[in-house]
Amino acid sequence: MTASPIVSTQWLADHLASPDLVVVDGSMFLPQAGRDAGKEYLQAHIPGAIRFDIDEISDHDSELPHTLPQPNLFSSKMRKLGIGDGQTIIAYDSLGYYSAPRVWWMLKIMGAKDVHVLDGGLKKWVAENRPVESGPVVRPERHFTARMNHSAVTDLESMKAAIQNGTWQILDARSSERFKGEIPEPRAGLRAGHMPGAINLPFTSLVNDDGTLKEQEDLKRILDDLGLKLDQPIATTCGSGVTAAVLTLALTLVGARDVKLYDGSWSEWGASQETNVVTGT
Repeated sequence: MTASPIVSTQWLADHLASPDLVVVDGSMFLPQAGRDAGKEYLQAHIPGAIRFDIDEISDHDSELPHTLPQPNLFSSKMRKLGIGDGQTIIAYDSLGYYSAPRVWWMLKIMGAKDVHVLDGGLKKWVAENRPVESGPVVRPERHFTARMNHSAVTDLESMKAAIQNGTWQILDARSSERFKGEIPEPRAGLRAGHMPGAINLPFTSLVNDDGTLKEQEDLKRILDDLGLKLDQPIATTCGSGVTAAVLTLALTLVGARDVKLYDGSWSEWGASQETNVVTGT
């Protein structure tokens, strides 16, 4: 198996029948998109793919959207989906790079050893006239051992301390307009702007028109142009912890050593009355 966190559509087509391969559709959309990821999955998905519902596989006791569940709950959800130890897991979404990296990150942080993102996702797969199927997919239950890597995720208090001490580089995956506070946040009740000292890197700037991720040398150049130091700690953030994982994936590809994802992201920071918010560049 490739050591890269991404695989091509050709690789997946060549290995789709492998007995220990499991493909997961982790598509999701913002509410204002007017799209239903669950219904779209039932209409068309990669053959054999199971539905990984990020909202369902989350901490339902949290007021924040789709935050990480406890390891025991995650294990239970994976077992019922038929995702288990020792499998090769390929995650994709409808857009290419939106929510699939979040699925990849969740599985990695919970201990999955062999998990990857399909480069270009369903968008590229369909554009290449590769087969799709409809209806639900049910796999036999498998045991999943969850061992959470707490160093790969961070919370509000740690972010406040890191900003005060200047110890982490903070990358924000939201659009430039949202980062600058020029437009309202899509979720009600959130202030507009960004965290003090944060650097804006819209996740869309890392993706090609066909839904694939830019080449490693281009990713490295983009990060270099921002003045980012890959050998120093980096925290990724976004609106609700989903597209931050696109940055985390890209940073992993270029060899960043210490990357944490702020799970609460702007849904938490922008709602808190105890955080500083900056507008403009």
